[in-house]
Amino acid sequence: MNLQPSDHPDDLKLVLEAALLAAVEPLTLAELKRMFEQDAPNQGLSNDVLRRALDELRGEWHGRGVELVQVADGWRFQTRAEMQPWLSRLKNEKPPRYSRAVLETLAIIAYRQPVTRGDIEDIRGVSVNPHIIKTLEERGWIEAIGHRDVPGRPALFGTTGHFLSDLGLVTLSELPPLEELGHLVTPDETALIPELRGELLDNGVPRMFGAVIETAAAGTAPVRAATEID
Repeated sequence: MNLQPSDHPDDLKLVLEAALLAAVEPLTLAELKRMFEQDAPNQGLSNDVLRRALDELRGEWHGRGVELVQVADGWRFQTRAEMQPWLSRLKNEKPPRYSRAVLETLAIIAYRQPVTRGDIEDIRGVSVNPHIIKTLEERGWIEAIGHRDVPGRPALFGTTGHFLSDLGLVTLSELPPLEELGHLVTPDETALIPELRGELLDNGVPRMFGAVIETAAAGTAPVRAATEID
């Protein structure tokens, strides 16, 4: 097969499709562009050309068991939410479990960021175990983004692009307003399940489970193991 992606849109979509299907993590436009720099060293492919090809590719996969989506970390293929009941039967391992305290802390950071550990304690009314912050950092959902200019200079925490991608979001503005959700933390004992992003309310509005958003976009779907709350 003599592909010429720099000159032929159909060939470009084939290469993009192969790269995205083979990728473990989402790919940004900059990463995708690198594939074609040697073919056209003087000009390469513009972002507009790549976006147009990706949009067309997304349309071609519409209605299939796998879909192409854009998230905060880039573009990726993922299974549709409707496939979850069957795909879950292939998994023998138990999903990781997170305590309510972990999920409440994540919700506070997501909606009140940037916040310090002291801010979180004021909102929750209890002290924050350092292990909770470490757990969220190790998952890649939060990070220290600065320090507050007060005595002790406590770290300010915010969510990461990986957090948004796990929820199927591109920007924080896509998080549902708190007034639409009722409360920051609901009494529901259901887990935060970022990988089961396709379970929505009937009207398509994302809902809160345990402490944070379960999903943020209709049609998204599980890719990894689910998360449960103790």
